[in-house]
Amino acid sequence: MTRMRTVLPVLVAAGCAAVVLPSQAQAASAIQIYKIYYNSPGADRGGNTSLNAEYVEVKNTGRSAIELRGYKVKDASNHWYTFPAYKIGAGKTVKVHTGKGTTSAGNLYQGRSWYVWNNDKDTATLYKSGGAFADSCSYNNSRVDYKMC
Repeated sequence: MTRMRTVLPVLVAAGCAAVVLPSQAQAASAIQIYKIYYNSPGADRGGNTSLNAEYVEVKNTGRSAIELRGYKVKDASNHWYTFPAYKIGAGKTVKVHTGKGTTSAGNLYQGRSWYVWNNDKDTATLYKSGGAFADSCSYNNSRVDYKMC
């Protein structure tokens, strides 16, 4: 411990800087929240069409396909959605709709019967399948319907 105390002032006085490299946990995830459409349009309040117009969209910014099985997304009120087996291609997006539907290319469904995303403010947080933080996006605006993250 004494040696470190004497070496550090010498390095600082000599104008040397320590390089701190980010850990893998701090590195940006290739899967990121791309858009949150939180105020669905239309008069079908609470209907499945309206519920499915509310979604969080994630994007693979990497160079290869990624399996999303086990990834999770949640809102500030702890409504969790766990991704099923779904492979997202490089540069592609997938919308996670709030309502019910059948999985297809670019579309997944939470199967809920009421809205998840608040119309004024909320935060979407994305976790990798092992539980590590991947990304988050917040909004605080009731005058628009969506947020590009």
